[in-house]
Amino acid sequence: MRDDRPAIAGHVRRHLDHLVLPVAALATARQRLSRLGFTVAGDALHPFGTENACVFLADKTYLEPLAVAQREDCEAAALQGNAFVARDLAYRFRRGQDGFSALVFSTDDAIADHARFQDHGLSGGDILEFSRPMKRPDGEEVIGQFRLAFASDLRAPDLLCFTCQRVQPLPADRTAFETHANGVTGIRQVILSEPNPTDFQYFLQEVVDERETEAHSFGMDIPAANAHISVLNEAGMRGFLGVDEPLTERGLRARAIVFTVGDIAATEAMLAANAIEHVKRDSRLIVTPAPGQGAIFVFGE
Repeated sequence: MRDDRPAIAGHVRRHLDHLVLPVAALATARQRLSRLGFTVAGDALHPFGTENACVFLADKTYLEPLAVAQREDCEAAALQGNAFVARDLAYRFRRGQDGFSALVFSTDDAIADHARFQDHGLSGGDILEFSRPMKRPDGEEVIGQFRLAFASDLRAPDLLCFTCQRVQPLPADRTAFETHANGVTGIRQVILSEPNPTDFQYFLQEVVDERETEAHSFGMDIPAANAHISVLNEAGMRGFLGVDEPLTERGLRARAIVFTVGDIAATEAMLAANAIEHVKRDSRLIVTPAPGQGAIFVFGE
Protein backbone atom coordinates (compact mmCIF):
# COMPACT_ATOMS: atom_id res chain seq x y z
CA MET A 1 0.00 0.00 0.00
CA ARG A 2 1.69 3.17 -1.20
CA ASP A 3 1.05 6.42 0.69
CA ASP A 4 1.40 9.37 -1.68
CA ARG A 5 0.43 12.07 0.78
CA PRO A 6 3.12 14.73 1.12
CA ALA A 7 5.49 14.48 4.07
CA ILE A 8 5.24 17.08 6.79
CA ALA A 9 7.40 20.13 6.00
CA GLY A 10 11.04 19.65 7.01
CA HIS A 11 10.85 15.87 6.93
CA VAL A 12 11.45 13.44 4.07
CA ARG A 13 9.43 10.30 4.59
CA ARG A 14 11.79 7.36 4.02
CA HIS A 15 11.33 4.42 1.68
CA LEU A 16 11.48 0.97 3.19
CA ASP A 17 14.53 -0.62 1.56
CA HIS A 18 14.84 -4.11 2.97
CA LEU A 19 14.29 -6.37 5.98
CA VAL A 20 16.92 -8.50 7.72
CA LEU A 21 16.00 -12.08 8.61
CA PRO A 22 18.67 -13.98 10.57
CA VAL A 23 18.87 -17.65 9.58
CA ALA A 24 20.94 -20.58 10.77
CA ALA A 25 22.05 -21.47 7.24
CA LEU A 26 21.44 -20.00 3.80
CA ALA A 27 20.71 -23.46 2.40
CA THR A 28 17.82 -23.84 4.85
CA ALA A 29 16.51 -20.37 4.02
CA ARG A 30 16.79 -21.01 0.29
CA GLN A 31 14.85 -24.25 0.59
CA ARG A 32 12.10 -22.71 2.73
CA LEU A 33 11.73 -19.52 0.71
CA SER A 34 11.70 -21.45 -2.55
CA ARG A 35 8.90 -23.66 -1.23
CA LEU A 36 7.05 -20.47 -0.33
CA GLY A 37 7.27 -19.49 -3.98
CA PHE A 38 10.08 -16.94 -3.88
CA THR A 39 12.97 -16.66 -6.32
CA VAL A 40 16.16 -16.48 -4.24
CA ALA A 41 19.32 -14.80 -5.52
CA GLY A 42 22.76 -16.34 -5.20
CA ASP A 43 24.78 -16.37 -1.99
CA ALA A 44 26.84 -13.25 -1.30
CA LEU A 45 29.56 -12.83 1.32
CA HIS A 46 30.07 -9.67 3.39
CA PRO A 47 33.64 -8.64 4.24
CA PHE A 48 32.92 -9.01 7.97
CA GLY A 49 31.87 -12.65 8.12
CA THR A 50 28.14 -12.67 7.36
CA GLU A 51 26.49 -13.81 4.13
CA ASN A 52 23.09 -13.41 2.52
CA ALA A 53 20.86 -14.78 -0.23
CA CYS A 54 18.33 -12.06 -1.01
CA VAL A 55 14.77 -12.10 -2.30
CA PHE A 56 14.25 -9.07 -4.56
CA LEU A 57 10.73 -7.76 -5.15
CA ALA A 58 9.28 -5.76 -8.03
CA ASP A 59 8.58 -2.73 -5.80
CA LYS A 60 12.38 -2.50 -5.23
CA THR A 61 12.25 -3.71 -1.63
CA TYR A 62 13.85 -6.99 -0.65
CA LEU A 63 14.33 -9.60 2.05
CA GLU A 64 17.83 -10.28 3.36
CA PRO A 65 18.17 -13.74 4.90
CA LEU A 66 21.41 -13.38 6.84
CA ALA A 67 23.70 -16.17 8.06
CA VAL A 68 27.02 -16.32 9.86
CA ALA A 69 29.64 -17.58 7.40
CA GLN A 70 32.79 -17.09 9.50
CA ARG A 71 32.07 -16.65 13.20
CA GLU A 72 35.65 -15.61 13.97
CA ASP A 73 35.43 -12.80 11.42
CA CYS A 74 32.07 -11.70 12.85
CA GLU A 75 33.38 -11.61 16.39
CA ALA A 76 36.47 -9.66 15.32
CA ALA A 77 34.31 -7.15 13.44
CA ALA A 78 32.02 -6.73 16.43
CA LEU A 79 35.01 -6.01 18.68
CA GLN A 80 36.13 -3.36 16.19
CA GLY A 81 32.80 -1.55 16.48
CA ASN A 82 30.80 -3.00 13.59
CA ALA A 83 27.26 -2.42 14.88
CA PHE A 84 25.62 -4.52 12.15
CA VAL A 85 27.50 -7.66 13.15
CA ALA A 86 27.43 -6.95 16.89
CA ARG A 87 23.66 -6.60 16.89
CA ASP A 88 23.24 -9.69 14.73
CA LEU A 89 25.28 -11.78 17.15
CA ALA A 90 23.35 -10.33 20.10
CA TYR A 91 20.03 -11.12 18.41
CA ARG A 92 21.04 -14.72 17.81
CA PHE A 93 22.16 -15.05 21.44
CA ARG A 94 18.81 -13.77 22.72
CA ARG A 95 16.35 -15.04 20.11
CA GLY A 96 17.96 -17.98 18.34
CA GLN A 97 19.30 -18.46 14.84
CA ASP A 98 16.07 -17.72 12.97
CA GLY A 99 14.21 -14.45 13.30
CA PHE A 100 13.45 -10.94 12.07
CA SER A 101 15.94 -8.43 13.42
CA ALA A 102 16.14 -5.20 11.41
CA LEU A 103 14.23 -2.66 9.35
CA VAL A 104 16.27 -0.80 6.73
CA PHE A 105 15.34 2.44 4.96
CA SER A 106 16.98 3.99 1.92
CA THR A 107 18.87 7.28 2.12
CA ASP A 108 20.97 9.59 -0.03
CA ASP A 109 23.02 10.79 2.95
CA ALA A 110 23.84 8.31 5.70
CA ILE A 111 26.27 10.77 7.28
CA ALA A 112 23.45 13.28 7.84
CA ASP A 113 21.24 10.48 9.19
CA HIS A 114 23.95 9.47 11.64
CA ALA A 115 24.22 13.06 12.88
CA ARG A 116 20.43 13.27 13.26
CA PHE A 117 20.29 10.01 15.19
CA GLN A 118 23.08 11.24 17.46
CA ASP A 119 21.33 14.57 18.05
CA HIS A 120 18.19 12.74 19.16
CA GLY A 121 20.00 10.23 21.37
CA LEU A 122 19.12 7.31 19.09
CA SER A 123 22.43 6.38 17.49
CA GLY A 124 22.96 2.64 17.25
CA GLY A 125 26.70 2.84 16.61
CA ASP A 126 29.32 4.25 14.27
CA ILE A 127 28.67 4.58 10.55
CA LEU A 128 29.61 1.43 8.65
CA GLU A 129 31.09 1.64 5.17
CA PHE A 130 31.86 -1.48 3.16
CA SER A 131 31.95 -2.89 -0.34
CA ARG A 132 31.25 -6.33 -1.66
CA PRO A 133 31.16 -8.16 -4.99
CA MET A 134 28.02 -9.58 -6.56
CA LYS A 135 27.56 -11.80 -9.60
CA ARG A 136 25.09 -10.63 -12.23
CA PRO A 137 22.74 -13.18 -13.85
CA ASP A 138 25.17 -13.30 -16.80
CA GLY A 139 28.03 -14.27 -14.48
CA GLU A 140 29.84 -10.92 -14.53
CA GLU A 141 31.14 -9.79 -11.12
CA VAL A 142 30.46 -6.21 -10.02
CA ILE A 143 31.29 -4.27 -6.84
CA GLY A 144 28.81 -2.40 -4.67
CA GLN A 145 29.73 0.12 -1.97
CA PHE A 146 27.43 0.94 0.94
CA ARG A 147 27.22 3.33 3.88
CA LEU A 148 24.95 2.53 6.85
CA ALA A 149 23.69 4.74 9.70
CA PHE A 150 22.22 2.95 12.71
CA ALA A 151 19.38 3.85 15.06
CA SER A 152 18.37 1.94 18.16
CA ASP A 153 16.42 2.29 21.37
CA LEU A 154 17.96 0.73 24.48
CA ARG A 155 14.49 -0.38 25.55
CA ALA A 156 14.26 -2.56 22.41
CA PRO A 157 17.38 -4.77 22.28
CA ASP A 158 15.91 -7.11 19.66
CA LEU A 159 15.26 -4.53 16.94
CA LEU A 160 17.81 -2.57 14.93
CA CYS A 161 16.94 0.09 12.37
CA PHE A 162 19.32 1.66 9.91
CA THR A 163 19.47 3.66 6.73
CA CYS A 164 21.39 2.42 3.72
CA GLN A 165 23.13 4.63 1.18
CA ARG A 166 24.34 3.01 -2.02
CA VAL A 167 27.55 4.91 -2.65
CA GLN A 168 28.32 2.62 -5.58
CA PRO A 169 25.06 0.83 -6.41
CA LEU A 170 24.96 -2.71 -7.61
CA PRO A 171 23.31 -3.15 -11.03
CA ALA A 172 19.72 -1.92 -10.90
CA ASP A 173 18.28 -4.49 -13.32
CA ARG A 174 17.06 -7.25 -11.03
CA THR A 175 14.24 -8.37 -13.32
CA ALA A 176 15.45 -11.95 -13.41
CA PHE A 177 15.03 -12.19 -9.63
CA GLU A 178 11.82 -10.16 -9.20
CA THR A 179 9.31 -12.65 -10.58
CA HIS A 180 8.01 -15.09 -7.97
CA ALA A 181 5.85 -18.19 -8.28
CA ASN A 182 3.70 -17.02 -5.36
CA GLY A 183 2.77 -13.82 -7.20
CA VAL A 184 4.36 -11.46 -4.67
CA THR A 185 5.07 -8.00 -6.08
CA GLY A 186 6.08 -6.05 -2.97
CA ILE A 187 5.88 -5.36 0.75
CA ARG A 188 2.76 -3.55 1.90
CA GLN A 189 3.24 -3.53 5.68
CA VAL A 190 5.76 -4.44 8.37
CA ILE A 191 4.33 -5.44 11.75
CA LEU A 192 6.11 -5.03 15.07
CA SER A 193 4.76 -5.91 18.50
CA GLU A 194 4.92 -4.20 21.90
CA PRO A 195 2.46 -4.15 24.83
CA ASN A 196 2.25 -0.34 24.72
CA PRO A 197 3.08 0.68 21.13
CA THR A 198 3.01 4.47 21.61
CA ASP A 199 5.97 4.25 24.00
CA PHE A 200 8.06 3.86 20.82
CA GLN A 201 6.32 6.48 18.72
CA TYR A 202 9.19 8.98 18.94
CA PHE A 203 11.83 6.42 18.01
CA LEU A 204 9.99 5.21 14.91
CA GLN A 205 9.08 8.74 13.86
CA GLU A 206 12.77 9.62 13.82
CA VAL A 207 13.75 6.46 11.95
CA VAL A 208 11.11 6.97 9.25
CA ASP A 209 11.58 10.77 9.43
CA GLU A 210 7.82 11.19 9.57
CA ARG A 211 5.71 12.90 12.23
CA GLU A 212 2.31 11.63 11.15
CA THR A 213 1.07 8.64 13.14
CA GLU A 214 -2.27 6.96 13.59
CA ALA A 215 -2.99 5.55 17.04
CA HIS A 216 -5.84 3.07 17.48
CA SER A 217 -7.03 0.48 19.96
CA PHE A 218 -4.77 -2.20 18.46
CA GLY A 219 -1.59 -0.09 18.34
CA MET A 220 -0.29 2.52 15.92
CA ASP A 221 0.74 2.99 12.28
CA ILE A 222 3.46 5.18 10.82
CA PRO A 223 3.57 5.61 7.02
CA ALA A 224 6.87 5.16 5.24
CA ALA A 225 6.94 6.32 1.62
CA ASN A 226 6.14 2.88 0.21
CA ALA A 227 4.76 0.80 3.10
CA HIS A 228 3.22 1.10 6.54
CA ILE A 229 5.10 0.36 9.76
CA SER A 230 2.61 -0.94 12.31
CA VAL A 231 3.13 -1.69 15.99
CA LEU A 232 0.46 -3.96 17.43
CA ASN A 233 -0.40 -4.69 21.03
CA GLU A 234 -1.55 -8.10 22.24
CA ALA A 235 -5.12 -7.54 21.02
CA GLY A 236 -3.82 -6.42 17.63
CA MET A 237 -1.56 -9.43 17.23
CA ARG A 238 -4.48 -11.70 18.05
CA GLY A 239 -7.01 -9.90 15.89
CA PHE A 240 -4.89 -9.36 12.78
CA LEU A 241 -2.53 -12.34 12.83
CA GLY A 242 -4.24 -14.86 15.10
CA VAL A 243 -1.28 -14.86 17.51
CA ASP A 244 -2.66 -15.90 20.90
CA GLU A 245 0.54 -15.80 22.94
CA PRO A 246 0.67 -13.02 25.54
CA LEU A 247 3.13 -10.15 25.11
CA THR A 248 4.94 -10.62 28.40
CA GLU A 249 8.13 -8.80 27.40
CA ARG A 250 8.55 -5.08 26.81
CA GLY A 251 10.38 -3.75 23.78
CA LEU A 252 9.77 -3.65 20.05
CA ARG A 253 10.01 -6.94 18.21
CA ALA A 254 9.72 -7.37 14.44
CA ARG A 255 7.05 -10.01 13.86
CA ALA A 256 5.40 -10.08 10.45
CA ILE A 257 5.74 -9.04 6.80
CA VAL A 258 2.63 -8.36 4.71
CA PHE A 259 3.17 -9.01 1.00
CA THR A 260 1.06 -7.87 -1.92
CA VAL A 261 0.10 -10.54 -4.48
CA GLY A 262 -1.79 -10.26 -7.74
CA ASP A 263 -4.08 -13.28 -7.32
CA ILE A 264 -4.66 -14.62 -3.82
CA ALA A 265 -6.33 -17.78 -5.12
CA ALA A 266 -3.25 -18.62 -7.18
CA THR A 267 -1.02 -17.97 -4.17
CA GLU A 268 -3.16 -20.23 -2.00
CA ALA A 269 -3.02 -22.99 -4.61
CA MET A 270 0.77 -22.74 -4.79
CA LEU A 271 1.14 -22.94 -1.00
CA ALA A 272 -1.11 -25.99 -0.91
CA ALA A 273 0.80 -27.66 -3.76
CA ASN A 274 4.06 -27.16 -1.85
CA ALA A 275 2.57 -28.48 1.39
CA ILE A 276 3.01 -25.14 3.18
CA GLU A 277 0.74 -24.95 6.19
CA HIS A 278 -1.24 -21.71 6.23
CA VAL A 279 -4.36 -20.14 7.64
CA LYS A 280 -6.84 -18.13 5.62
CA ARG A 281 -8.03 -15.15 7.63
CA ASP A 282 -10.46 -12.86 5.87
CA SER A 283 -8.76 -12.20 2.52
CA ARG A 284 -5.23 -12.95 3.78
CA LEU A 285 -3.09 -16.05 3.90
CA ILE A 286 -0.94 -16.36 7.02
CA VAL A 287 2.15 -18.59 7.24
CA THR A 288 3.76 -19.00 10.65
CA PRO A 289 7.57 -18.93 11.08
CA ALA A 290 9.65 -22.00 10.31
CA PRO A 291 13.39 -22.70 9.97
CA GLY A 292 14.67 -20.39 7.26
CA GLN A 293 11.65 -18.09 7.67
CA GLY A 294 11.95 -16.18 10.93
CA ALA A 295 8.89 -13.93 10.50
CA ILE A 296 5.17 -14.44 10.02
CA PHE A 297 4.44 -14.10 6.30
CA VAL A 298 1.09 -12.65 5.26
CA PHE A 299 -0.09 -12.66 1.66
CA GLY A 300 -2.93 -10.45 0.47
CA GLU A 301 -4.21 -8.73 -2.66
